[in-house]
Amino acid sequence: MPEWISKDIVSFAVFAGFVVAAAVFGGQWGAGPWYNTLAKPGWTPPNWLFPIAWTILYLMIAIAGWLIWVTPHEKRSLLLAIWAGQLLLNGAWSYIFFGRKEIAFALVDIAGLWLLIAAFTVLAWDVSQRASLLFVPYLVWVSYAAALNASIWVRN
Repeated sequence: MPEWISKDIVSFAVFAGFVVAAAVFGGQWGAGPWYNTLAKPGWTPPNWLFPIAWTILYLMIAIAGWLIWVTPHEKRSLLLAIWAGQLLLNGAWSYIFFGRKEIAFALVDIAGLWLLIAAFTVLAWDVSQRASLLFVPYLVWVSYAAALNASIWVRN
């Protein structure tokens, strides 16, 4: 195997590892008895949809981060910092919402998450259009999740 392939595989594995760590951390808390008692809007997706959506999104997040990593550019460090920040807020949201049951604080977290995802999406365009486009479904999903978080906060 050529050296560049093995280097790329290792670097992608690192990004995938960070994403898996965030997913495992956030996955410790999930929809349970408390969540089931909350008043939710009629447009709340079924619980089975969340792991499917997040698995796809997490793969896209890992690929986007890796694409920035392998593309030399003066914005690379900034984009990687934004990428890391969104991943931290992503993992923290489940802990705040489900673990601590602090719906309003979770809304603050997801607003920050949304801003970082939007910033990455816009700023990555000049570095890697593929990385930018990979964050678009993530931005849409988190927009929906933020609206759901807000609706649950208002109702409860």
